[in-house]
Amino acid sequence: MAPGGSALKEVLESTSTGMDYEVKIAKAEANNNNNKPTKSGIAGSGKYGMHSNNGVYELLECPVCTNLMYPPIHQCPNGHTLCSNCKARVQNACPTCRYELGNIRCLALENVAESLEVPCRYQSLGCHDIFPYYSKLKHEQHCRFRPYACPYAGSECSVTGDIPTLVVHLKDDHKVDMHDGCTFNHRYVKSNPHEVENATWMLTVFNCFGRQFCLHFEAFQLGMAPVYMAFLRFMGDENEAKKFSYSLEVGAHGRKLTWQGIPRSIRDSHRKVRDSQDGLIIPRNLALYFSGGDRQELKLRVTGRIWKEE
Repeated sequence: MAPGGSALKEVLESTSTGMDYEVKIAKAEANNNNNKPTKSGIAGSGKYGMHSNNGVYELLECPVCTNLMYPPIHQCPNGHTLCSNCKARVQNACPTCRYELGNIRCLALENVAESLEVPCRYQSLGCHDIFPYYSKLKHEQHCRFRPYACPYAGSECSVTGDIPTLVVHLKDDHKVDMHDGCTFNHRYVKSNPHEVENATWMLTVFNCFGRQFCLHFEAFQLGMAPVYMAFLRFMGDENEAKKFSYSLEVGAHGRKLTWQGIPRSIRDSHRKVRDSQDGLIIPRNLALYFSGGDRQELKLRVTGRIWKEE
């Protein structure tokens, strides 16, 4: 559950199973010691693509953070080196000999690094390109093989990995609802809809066209107006996401509100997509009108469809 969220529940009605069942809202897990997220092995701190028997790489490894160093590379009067980020962390004292670091640059090591060609750190995930040493970092920031962040929005989860790893993680660790099929029919229920406190309902994952899609639904304040929002994210890169489209619809009493768009890649965080308003936005008054009755309880039915663009 997002910070400040209330203890909501969601009733999901799946067209793929024809069964009704109740699922709790996403729970905050950050303070639960029994459910602390762990790093996926795929996104560990190992130096992908590096040759451990190459002494040059050992020279370029910062002794404090153990990451590869990039200019400016600092050294103490005795020749011990460390990266610029760690220089401030060690309070200007050499971590090896404790001499004062000063502002000495190790230009020789910087020049050696410039002559190297190195593989991408995501080589084990499928990237086989080789880059000049100083181009490597820029490439890795946008490498299409870099791990994905967990798309779960109910808590801050630090797990990363490839898509198959994250699908297993969502199912086993977050207990999200998994459905097969490209159409859905969900009913979201809230006993007191006048409490809008950045509440996030449980994530639903759809297996469709051999890929996975995440359906989000939440309540939040848009300016001064309380709203509900539903949107879809694609478990893959943006270029792949553009091959699909989806529609969402909510309505009752002869009226309906519809949305059609392209699912956003999970490279974009759930918060970024929500704040960009790229989805079906339902003002609270309209949501209560669609709920029927005395408008004291939210009973909102959202239907949707995913299709592949030719």
